[in-house]
Amino acid sequence: MARPVFPLRCVVQQYAWGKIGEASEVAQLLASSGDFGDIAHDQPYAELWMGTHPKGEAEIADDHIRPSKLSHWILDNAQCLGECVHARFGAKLPFLFKVLSVNQSLSIQAHPNKANAEYLHAHHPEHYPDANHKPEMAIALTPFLGLCGFRPLCEILDFLDGKIENFIFSCLIESETFFLCVCLFGFLNTSVASGGDVSGSNGHLLLKLHKQFPGDVGCFVIYFLNVLQLQPGDAMFLGANEPHAYLYGDCIECMACSDNTVRAGLTSKFIDVPTLCTMLNYTPAPPESKVFCSRFDPDDPFAKIYDPPVPDFTVICLQVSFSMGENYTIAAVNSASIIITIRGVAIGITEGRPLEFKRGKVMFISAGKSVALSIEPKADMLMFRACCLL
Repeated sequence: MARPVFPLRCVVQQYAWGKIGEASEVAQLLASSGDFGDIAHDQPYAELWMGTHPKGEAEIADDHIRPSKLSHWILDNAQCLGECVHARFGAKLPFLFKVLSVNQSLSIQAHPNKANAEYLHAHHPEHYPDANHKPEMAIALTPFLGLCGFRPLCEILDFLDGKIENFIFSCLIESETFFLCVCLFGFLNTSVASGGDVSGSNGHLLLKLHKQFPGDVGCFVIYFLNVLQLQPGDAMFLGANEPHAYLYGDCIECMACSDNTVRAGLTSKFIDVPTLCTMLNYTPAPPESKVFCSRFDPDDPFAKIYDPPVPDFTVICLQVSFSMGENYTIAAVNSASIIITIRGVAIGITEGRPLEFKRGKVMFISAGKSVALSIEPKADMLMFRACCLL
């Protein structure tokens, strides 16, 4: 297998909800990598896709490797995936790795399980382009606000008392737009415009969502779902049928290689309320239970592992802190991996060939291959690595 470690040139998605220009972590990473042109000051930079999904496939940024598409190279060099990964998933990368910069709310959504994904794709491929499930995990790079899972029932009842009586989630999400507009404006006028303290009723968040999506049913979902404020390094895992939405901030995201999303509000895209309501996990839980815990690697004091309960992916955070120039080895794992440098500068040596690891650079590392890094003095490294640890 020739050149088992090499740089990637990845795809940026400029969705309207992304942060604008240099305010976007995605844009800053692109600019720092040197693999992208000038950043437009007035354009959104929402997602950086690092993987083989056909909607945004990475190319190999090494002139000595042909073909340039990562998926093509993997097909020709399937041993790069690792024996267990290849046996379970075939000759393809099982995960999609991303960086997100969220300026306004993404849709209220959930992702189907494998069986439901296959059904939706077979019957409605125009709306559900993948037959694969899409469990995903978000790890905050900056303070990150999101919705995840249903609140404890007592909290929901407290919020609804005197606001929208006798509502359950499906009644709300299926309501006519006109009716919701009347309720929304009434609540805004009485609870927010009065100038009183609205912190206990999420009034400021309601106003923000209403400004982004006037009269949208999804504005009220904040009274049903947990509001999570993640700090850098905190994570949330979103399994099948878990209702959620990202509201603001920058994060690392990893998921099964799929783009299947069932939406029900806060979006101009296709919504499928009946499907969403029939598939959701309605089990209530407190917000602290939705923060996903990492664990430290006993063999590497600089590695923190986010290992969700799915076989498709694991994310490893590598935070190598030195006050002087030092050496560090990115350990070999039994899976192909993709690694992005968020902070720091180093030269990696593999197969006797130097590679530059710096902010925004993305590397593919074949299974069983390690990379020795020589870190610049005082250049503490922060890297995230997606892989599949079976």
